[in-house]
Amino acid sequence: MLAAVALLAIIAIVLVVLWVQGLRGGAPQPPGTSTTPSTPSTRPEAQSADCPDVLTLVVPGTWESAADDDPDNPTANPRSLMLRVSSALKEQFPESRTEVYTVPYVAQFRNPTNLNDHQADYNDSRTQGYKRAAGKIISTHERCPLTRYVIMGFSQGAVISGDLASAIGNGRGGVLPAEDADLVLGVGLIADGRRQPGDQRDITPSPPGVGAEISLSGMGTLVPGITMTGPRTGGFGSVRDKVVSICAPGDLICDAPTVTNPLGAVNQLLGALNNPVHALYATPRYWSHDGATATQWMLGWSQNLIDAAPRPAHN
Repeated sequence: MLAAVALLAIIAIVLVVLWVQGLRGGAPQPPGTSTTPSTPSTRPEAQSADCPDVLTLVVPGTWESAADDDPDNPTANPRSLMLRVSSALKEQFPESRTEVYTVPYVAQFRNPTNLNDHQADYNDSRTQGYKRAAGKIISTHERCPLTRYVIMGFSQGAVISGDLASAIGNGRGGVLPAEDADLVLGVGLIADGRRQPGDQRDITPSPPGVGAEISLSGMGTLVPGITMTGPRTGGFGSVRDKVVSICAPGDLICDAPTVTNPLGAVNQLLGALNNPVHALYATPRYWSHDGATATQWMLGWSQNLIDAAPRPAHN
């Protein structure tokens, strides 16, 4: 028993080192009590002229944002993976068609094994990202009741985005009223740390592993500041069919080994040290679908959703 616990601890520490060396990770369980989504609410026939038809909410990954970044023109990290998608959408569509909003949050991951690392804890980072993303949806819906939503994220941002989708789809946490969950057009996740194969539309090639936060959820708060939150309660609920997930085989953030075989898990984690799959979703090296990289695929998917979205009347 003690040997198994020790191996699990090794897995957790190795995963932390991998994240801090260049991989990235997840987000927190949304608060609130689940309710069953119902039929769409009674909505007005028109909304304010300054309301976009679609809000495209983009959540960057670890080290790709900052708490004070400009959500309309983010510059915290010019190499942010999601900028390849959001910048193209801003060029293609007028603001009246879609507002492209990049959630500004601390986006850090402190290495607890390094006393000189003064970054924000992962728990604090993902909590801030979730609250800010949820707050943008809440404020938009209050002002623009006919606006639809496309939600996208990478890595830590993918878990935040997935948690938002889970909250909305299960009528939890007050992000959107349960009866308005149909306003969500789609949710796109790249390297989701809480990924469960089959819980959404998995875009091939799709590996069999689970997200690191699920693989290591039995460890709870073993590593200070890094809580492995496990699977999402209720999955994605009523928006399940609108969620797409991209995960490259061998990316330990979304394709993690299970702890039913601790020794095998340790070996796979150690083997990933020289295989930086997580950082290369903008290339076809580890993941591509019909010749498209992950960012190219996500761009085409989101473009189609925005093109086909309803065009509500304005007053």
